[in-house]
Amino acid sequence: MTRTKKYLLLFNETFGDFKKLILKLTDSLLLLMSLLGVICMIYFFGFDIQAYIKANLEIFFQFLASIFLVLLTIQLFLKRKRKIQAILFDFLLISLLGLMVLEKYTFPEWFKENLSILSFLQKNVVIYLITIVIFIIEVSKRSLFIFLSKINPAVLFIISFMFIIITGTGLLLLPNATTNGISFIDSLFTSTSAVCVTGLASVDTQYAFTALGKGIILMLIQLGGLGVMTFTSFFGLFFSGNDSFRNNMFIKDMINNDTLADIFKNLLKILVFTLVIELAGAIIIYFNIDRTFFPDEAANLRYSIFHSISAFCNAGFSTLSQGLYDIRFRFNYPVHLTVAFLIILGGIGFPILLNYYKLAKHYLHNFFRKLKSKSYLHKPNIININTRIVIYTTLILLFFGTVAFFFTEYNNTLKEHSLGGKIVEAFFLSVTPRTAGFNTVDYGAILPSTILLTIFLMWVGASPGSTGGGIKTSSFAIAILNVFSIAKGKNRIEVSRKEIADDSVRKAFATILLSLLAIGVSILLVSSFEKGEKTLAIAFECFSAFGTVGLSNNLTPTLSPESKWVLVFTMFLGRVGTLTIFVAFIRKVNSLRYKYPEENIIIN
Repeated sequence: MTRTKKYLLLFNETFGDFKKLILKLTDSLLLLMSLLGVICMIYFFGFDIQAYIKANLEIFFQFLASIFLVLLTIQLFLKRKRKIQAILFDFLLISLLGLMVLEKYTFPEWFKENLSILSFLQKNVVIYLITIVIFIIEVSKRSLFIFLSKINPAVLFIISFMFIIITGTGLLLLPNATTNGISFIDSLFTSTSAVCVTGLASVDTQYAFTALGKGIILMLIQLGGLGVMTFTSFFGLFFSGNDSFRNNMFIKDMINNDTLADIFKNLLKILVFTLVIELAGAIIIYFNIDRTFFPDEAANLRYSIFHSISAFCNAGFSTLSQGLYDIRFRFNYPVHLTVAFLIILGGIGFPILLNYYKLAKHYLHNFFRKLKSKSYLHKPNIININTRIVIYTTLILLFFGTVAFFFTEYNNTLKEHSLGGKIVEAFFLSVTPRTAGFNTVDYGAILPSTILLTIFLMWVGASPGSTGGGIKTSSFAIAILNVFSIAKGKNRIEVSRKEIADDSVRKAFATILLSLLAIGVSILLVSSFEKGEKTLAIAFECFSAFGTVGLSNNLTPTLSPESKWVLVFTMFLGRVGTLTIFVAFIRKVNSLRYKYPEENIIIN
């Protein structure tokens, strides 16, 4: 090797090390500056501060825009091996920041007054949004390094929910988030209820929280419904490209993906499905609102967006004290049906939506082949046994619930509706206990038989991989199928010429047992704290909390702080799953290399 080549090789190595150092430094500075920006925003919006402090903070955000512009430009030139989408996104941020920084000094006055895209943004809205986006991106990229650690994925899942709950509690305690302030336990209760997409409220959401507080609740609902790890995994993979085998294995289990292929694409599909469905729901609700109900169009829009997101995430939160039972919406059947189908789509589970999306792609492909006169048409076997069980169980429960509620409440809470209205409301009553929690009737007036039926539906809950809770439709279906298999003398469960794996059966029964234990302990504790209340009403609240439903017999606001703590833990257990907690903290045995002699136990 010649001396020139040696010097060139040495230069390349030195430049490579220097480049890595610069990239690490810019990443750290981006995280630090975005963190400072987020803290300043919390102070800016969350507290009543004097005018000169606000002016100084706005100057700081202008300075922040300049720093972001420099750092992102450096990264754009140094980070060559990245996805084209990430490069284009960085270029967009740089363009916006460049306009903000340079518009003040370089553009002519007529442009500033008439054509500047920033002329309507008087309060630094762009830099606020960019700061939040950069903060999310940097945190997401670092979360992938956490995935690479030896921490149990179940522990990470639990910690992520705990972190969001604690953060939400702090944000809801901000002075400007509430009208007259709330206690720590009510803030914690509301944050847990929002993150766990439950909907139980210890205070009146309509009057206790300001627009900022309701916005925080909506953010917590969205993060809790999809899972904070879904967001961080998507942004982390998008911007860092760190799609190692361990990361993919973790995310595969998290989103219930069948294979390691197309992990990022499926994450993107989940986010797109969510955005499209919530947007469509908000549009339908918006156009079915009487314009005389709210003071302006902005209020109509806020109501539509809030309830669409809350419905799809199966949260059950409403900006009205009486929810959909409010006299302004009590007979608005199009809104009720829209909310019901949003609940069903959110509770059916993303694996099911992805499954049918794949089937639709195949049928579309066959359609185009047919147009081209192709003789061979592929008949895909895409709808797996999990999808069949979930769909059939969901349809059976919806039909059974609609018929039962129609007859039990016909002359009670449904008495004020027409025949068509009774059918719609009976259908809604069968949908909302499936972890949604919206009410179109007064649950304080429903019959005991209806309460028991609602408790059953709350306990079953939504489907696996969804935004809802409960023991899940698949666990309930497996338990029922197992009963029939035993009655027929079979030693396995067979459905549609497929055999259910023993591991799934064991998990289903473990989930059922642990749910009953958790709910039983919750009822016992609340009953000991609320000695004057009826056991059935307490059981209703506890089943609602564990199933992350949010329906209430108007008991939650009157509970003591001790009972609220019990429901907080119950909601958390219902959202993350009791079995998940056991998996997280009990050491797993990799394999059993021995087998003891079998012996039967007398069961019946």
